[in-house]
Amino acid sequence: MAGIWILADSRERAFELLNIGREMADRAGTRVVAVLRVREQAEESISRGADEVILLPSLPADQPYEAYITPISEEVRKENPDLVLLPATVAGKNMAVLMAARLGAGLVSSCTSLGFDEKNKTFVMERLMYGGTAVQKVVCTTRPTMATIPPRTFEAAQPLSGRRGPIRELRKPSSSAVKVIERRPKEKETKDITEARVIICVGRGMDKKEDLTLAKQLAEAVGGAIGCTRPIAEEFHWLPEDLCIGLSGVQVKPDLYLGIGVSGQVQHVTGIRGAKVIAAINKDENAPIFKVADLGIIGDLYDVMPKLVCEMQGRT
Repeated sequence: MAGIWILADSRERAFELLNIGREMADRAGTRVVAVLRVREQAEESISRGADEVILLPSLPADQPYEAYITPISEEVRKENPDLVLLPATVAGKNMAVLMAARLGAGLVSSCTSLGFDEKNKTFVMERLMYGGTAVQKVVCTTRPTMATIPPRTFEAAQPLSGRRGPIRELRKPSSSAVKVIERRPKEKETKDITEARVIICVGRGMDKKEDLTLAKQLAEAVGGAIGCTRPIAEEFHWLPEDLCIGLSGVQVKPDLYLGIGVSGQVQHVTGIRGAKVIAAINKDENAPIFKVADLGIIGDLYDVMPKLVCEMQGRT
């Protein structure tokens, strides 16, 4: 086995990939190589499971992130790793498809699970399909195997003392024909709910936009964030699409998810599979959300919510 490589565009994503990368490497009897942009993260990445770090040289301001594709692909072709993991972020997915096309490699997108078949010496990947109603198992026959992993699918690898490893720098890429004229950060109206530990999610059970105040009061009382189902953001436009949870929205992994007036269709439930505790309030005892909920209250949200708010505000 020639190794498992991880390519990440942020510190958090790098440590998450190091977790599963280290696990797969130990099972396959191989090593982990982390490809990073920030030199200050090199030693920490080694302490968290990397056996070697390859640093990407800095790019001129007018060069896009994709300028790294050629030197990274050349290095992958030379070193011939078994598995290359990238985060399923916008930048990560873009990098993955361009690299896979250049390398002629198989790419499995948005993997929720990875395993290693010791008999056949292959990596077995799982991902959701048919709107989250089925799980597809995939084995790539090309080398390297490539996969993208949604953020927070795995916990961050923890640091261990005494680990050492080489750090080297990749050659500087040639100037890309694509030039960056201007960079403007996208303005977001809301915080990133994928990092929230408590999420109060509102669904179509709410009658009008003004009633969101109840959910916001509860979220504030428990130190949580507001999320919503697709109709709330896309049809009614009560909340920004950044807060939409589900197959076509964001995937979340809070410690507690509370669905308020959420029916629990499979497209939404797909986005909350990683929640440690799922709770729901719905007056329909047959609502699908109760089939996946750990805790449920059958009742009118307009009766239950004020009581919850009062109770939680009394404890803070």
